[in-house]
Amino acid sequence: MKALVYCCCTLALLWGSVFHALGQGEKDADERREVEDIFDAPRHINLLTVEPLTKKTMHFTLMHTFGTLDGGVENLFGLDNGANIMIGFEYGLGERVSIGLSRTSVDKVYQLYGRYHLLRQLEDGTMPFSLSLSGGAGVISGDYSYLPTDEQPDFADRMLYYAQAMLARKFGEKISLALTPTFAHFANPLPVYQIEGTQNSYFALGLGGKWQVTKSSSLTLQWIPNLNSDLKNNLGIGWDIKAGQHVFQMYFVTSSALNEPYLLAGSNGVPGEEFRLGFNVNRLFFLGNDW
Repeated sequence: MKALVYCCCTLALLWGSVFHALGQGEKDADERREVEDIFDAPRHINLLTVEPLTKKTMHFTLMHTFGTLDGGVENLFGLDNGANIMIGFEYGLGERVSIGLSRTSVDKVYQLYGRYHLLRQLEDGTMPFSLSLSGGAGVISGDYSYLPTDEQPDFADRMLYYAQAMLARKFGEKISLALTPTFAHFANPLPVYQIEGTQNSYFALGLGGKWQVTKSSSLTLQWIPNLNSDLKNNLGIGWDIKAGQHVFQMYFVTSSALNEPYLLAGSNGVPGEEFRLGFNVNRLFFLGNDW
């Protein structure tokens, strides 16, 4: 109940800010310039961002997390312990709407999701932040035929869902911050799934930050505290490198999870003791006629 109150208060404050911002300024649209590159890519370590895709643009992402660093040199600091891999494609249907499909290797989760960019931060200050909404549904497609017949999950047991709001602001040329309230739901969180949580629904408040160090590189931070469970919180520290239409993201993170429901329900290590290496490759492809 306390977690639900926290989430409701957060969303109330968020929407209050939205209506306040909507009432600011009466300038013509052509006098307003949107703030660009609040974050470097549509994904920031694990979290989705407010960065939109233009119409007919495809965002391809390849994400990896490996074993914990405490494996030492013998296991190449976790690289020998196997990777969780997510491959995703997101396509811009318009300037504000995009739809995506991803597949994660852990439990073989397929997820269909969308993003809608409700508000964009403006340089003249009449809109002080950007606000995007995202939601998706997925299915766990792993093979559990080794279980007794009466214990094998059916299709309904394999369903999972998430919804989130991404509120972000760029402060000057160097600092960007994001607040990401997230809800995730498992139809049936069976012990056979590679998650630590045993409840159906999870609430978390994702926090993200970026410090622009050079023109093409940034220091990044991610913290995802759980609000209604006793699971350890997710922490990530990374480095983004922009190279043309590519954004390479390298980071240390406490969880191997990559999709939103597993980020909230999955296991997390102790920061500094059970960090694991991860990296993302982001690539934009322009599929319009003028490519």
